Order: sequence, then structure tokens, then C-alpha cells
Amino acid sequence: MSAVDVAAVVTGRADGPVVVLSNSLGSTHRMWDAQLEALEERFRVVRYDTRGHGASPVPTGPYSIDDLADDLIALLDRLGIESAHLVGLSLGGMTAMRAAACYPHRVNRMVLLCTGAQLPPSSAWTDRADTVRAHGTSAVAEAVVGRWFTAEYLAAQPDRKRYYEQMVAATPPEGYASCCAVIADMDLRPDLPTIKAPTLAIAGADDVATPPAKLAEIADTVVNGRLLVVPHSGHLANAEQPQTITPAIRTHLEQQ
Repeated sequence: MSAVDVAAVVTGRADGPVVVLSNSLGSTHRMWDAQLEALEERFRVVRYDTRGHGASPVPTGPYSIDDLADDLIALLDRLGIESAHLVGLSLGGMTAMRAAACYPHRVNRMVLLCTGAQLPPSSAWTDRADTVRAHGTSAVAEAVVGRWFTAEYLAAQPDRKRYYEQMVAATPPEGYASCCAVIADMDLRPDLPTIKAPTLAIAGADDVATPPAKLAEIADTVVNGRLLVVPHSGHLANAEQPQTITPAIRTHLEQQ
């Protein structure tokens, strides 16, 4: 196992079922703030920063999707957690899918938001990695946040726009670029039919980064999948439409 000890925050009910929240490329565990209160009422909530992000170590890249899945399983081991629900958005969703395929006994139920089993062309990701290595993550922050939210949301919420641009810009360039390489090289389509964890796939109707068809592919191909398309939502759908998405996450995870 090639795992690193990622930084994690554990809150909520100590005696509750465990849910692990996995962040997107360019964000930190704070991207889940809108879901936290509702999940803490019912669950032991584990949020962490993907390697190369936030307070986690930044090993020299490139990284692979197996590295990220192994980091997640090592975190469960470190916390003494036998199995958990996984909730991941974008890169976090990719990490959750790979973990569910490779370590099925460790994963109970899953919610996959605004993600995909494969996101071609790979050149888009290697080009972005080159830009970040040359000019820093601040060079892509505005464009990234422009894809995270609808134009209407950003116009109405200038403080949130600045907050998320600062989050992207604070991501270590090596970590961001090395995680771009994960997406460039990744093809999880062969994994999908092997994933048995009951899965809710949530798409933002206006998400240009991972359009609803990407989530439909996941929901249609895993053993037990369901699709939810959320209107008026870009890529960081959980932050833009929490009033719809938070109850959907909780309802799915509470099913027996």
C-alpha cells in the first residue's frame, strides 16, 4: 500500500454509523460545510483532505487513483473503522469508486456527486497540470470556480466566489498537478459492474465538468445505482444546492 497519512477531522456522533466525505480537486474538507450539521446529527463524520491538498502531505507526483483509494483505506485503518459509507464529489467520487471496487468489504453505501468513471481528453488534465506547475494554482482558480457554480450563483454570492477562489489558490501546485495526472490516466469503467455498494449518483444539471450523462453511466452500470439530477447547479453541487442535496445524501445513507 502506497498510502500517506492524510489530515482528517472527525465530528458528529461517536456511536453513529461512519460516513467519510472525500473532496474535489482543488478544495479541502471545508467544501462539505453545508452538509455538516445535518450529517453530524446521525453519523460519525470523517472529513479529510486528499493528498496534496489542505493540511495533508504533498508527496512528489504523479499520483494514481490507487494511491488515493489506498489513502482512504489507510485512514479507516488509522481510525479503527471496519467499514463506512463514502460520499465523494468529483475526484473524491473517483476515489470512492476505486475504493469500493478494490475493498468492497470496507464500503457500505455510497453517494457520488458530479464525478465520472473517465474524463477525457487526458490532454486537458496534463495541460492544466503544466499550467499549475509553471504559474501556481492561482492561475487557474478563477476558471475552476467558474465551473464549480452557475453564473447566477456567482453573481449573487461574490463573497462565496472569493472564498472558493482562495481555496483553489491555496492548494499546493504539486498536489494539484499530481491529482490532475490521476484524472488524466484514470478509467474506472471496468470497475463499475463490480461495485455492489448501493449508490446514489447526483448530477448538477448545469455541470459542464461532469455532465449528468457521466452520473447516469455510473448509476446504470453499478449493481445497485440510482440517479438524481439537481436543477440550477454546477460542479460543486453540494455547496450550490444543499437544500436539495443534503437531505438526499442523508436519506440514502439511512436506508437499510
